[in-house]
Amino acid sequence: MSRVLHDTWRRIRKSTTVRRAGCWVVAQYMGFVWATGRWEVQHGEIPTAFWDRGEPFVLAFWHGRLLMLPCMWPRRARMNILVSMHPDGEIISNAISYFGLASIRGSAAKPGSTKNKGGVAALRSMLKALQARESVGISPDGPRGPRMRATEGIVTVARMSGQPIIPCSYSVRSRFVLRTWDRFVVPLPFTRGVIVWGEPIYVPRDADANGVNAARLAVEAGLNAATDAADAAMGVDRVEAAPAPDTSSGAVA
Repeated sequence: MSRVLHDTWRRIRKSTTVRRAGCWVVAQYMGFVWATGRWEVQHGEIPTAFWDRGEPFVLAFWHGRLLMLPCMWPRRARMNILVSMHPDGEIISNAISYFGLASIRGSAAKPGSTKNKGGVAALRSMLKALQARESVGISPDGPRGPRMRATEGIVTVARMSGQPIIPCSYSVRSRFVLRTWDRFVVPLPFTRGVIVWGEPIYVPRDADANGVNAARLAVEAGLNAATDAADAAMGVDRVEAAPAPDTSSGAVA
């Protein structure tokens, strides 16, 4: 079944018509899984405090735990998800729009990066959104990995905006784990699930290179801790992080 899902996803990516239909199917599936599941939230008071005050934050989530994010986000809080310029990004951008989430296309590149895949424009858009008291969501290991290894892009956004990064992950009892680079988790309907939030991570505006790297490692550790806690709560095998790489930019694919 995992191979069938993977092959179906590849076909969706290749056809514009199929991609459009696929966006609707993906959104319907996400909503169905959410509606039929039994969901527990751990440390939900952390984001709720921000939502109640109308304050934005930078949401951090691993690429492989993206699927249920739009369902768990409250409609009362504006969210802008960073989505890469890769063709897969169009599918994600359209799918999340069914849940009231906006998308920012590009990459969370560091200022001065020679690999500009819409990074400068995306950074400006994210800073503008945060200034307007709208949250932004970034997958710090996207769009191509390495899996569960954070890059500095998300730290740059937090440092320049002055807003905290809050890690979040989820797991489910019944699922498929695709054999993709990110080990993408596909929950099944009528499952039990848990959403785990981590503590806010603040990045000083005057953080030097060592401070930025420390914040990057804190994001990585916080996300992995939330992911491991979620998998443990559901009694499923944990997904191992890829070997630590050199740092680079990150975005959702």
